[in-house]
Amino acid sequence: MRILKYIFDFYIQSSLHVALAVYALIRITFFKLNISYDESVAYFGFFGTIVGYNFIKYDELARVKKIKLTKTFKAIIVLSVISAFATFYYFLELNAKTKLIGFGALLLTILYTLPFFPHRTNMRNWSGLKIYLVAIAWVGVTVLLPVINAEVDFSIIVFLKCIQRFFLVFVLMLIFEIIDLQYDDLKLHTIPQKLGLKQTKRLSYLLTLVFLGLDFFKPNITFQQLVITFLVALILLLYTYYSNSKRNKYFTSFWVESLPIVWLLLLLIFG
Repeated sequence: MRILKYIFDFYIQSSLHVALAVYALIRITFFKLNISYDESVAYFGFFGTIVGYNFIKYDELARVKKIKLTKTFKAIIVLSVISAFATFYYFLELNAKTKLIGFGALLLTILYTLPFFPHRTNMRNWSGLKIYLVAIAWVGVTVLLPVINAEVDFSIIVFLKCIQRFFLVFVLMLIFEIIDLQYDDLKLHTIPQKLGLKQTKRLSYLLTLVFLGLDFFKPNITFQQLVITFLVALILLLYTYYSNSKRNKYFTSFWVESLPIVWLLLLLIFG
């Protein structure tokens, strides 16, 4: 039992789970926009997420706080190095325009983590900025990356998919901010800190309904696909409703981040 818990915790801590969520959203973009599956884009997003998220999570711990190198931390470093090589390999497989998006995501990750400006902290600690940066980055990687690499015209449908994906990630991040409300520094000015718990949840409900409504703008969408989006929105509403600062770490780090994976599985089975 302890071994299974260690494996599960490593799966979460090493960012494999969030990387799988990114991979799922890329596959959903292929599905929703009728783009042929592209391994280079999907795996670039998957491995790049492992590298980026582990860099964000563990850079300060290793560089500033000098934490002890445990076996788990060493294993995460090894996984991150292997993922970095895989990311570079799949980066080379992308077309020139897509590489610019990938490079932009890398630059955003660096700026998000390291303090580049005098007398300022990194972008992660800039007041109220984190949630927008994450949502924009996820839109870039999970929507724009596959669209540009497939040389699909940037139509109104693609634009609406960007908006829909932004709202999805934004609501997911709001759940994270609700859970972390009692721990976040007041200087961060997160949305729950500014609006309060009830108003933040009301905002989440509204954005979730918009997320659902945007699916009706897709031409030739099937009834099954609409039902699947409705189920995803319903799960999102339930996650928001039951979110509070007393939830354990697995509520967000596993269950909430599983939503894109559940969405993809539903599309593959019933879509």
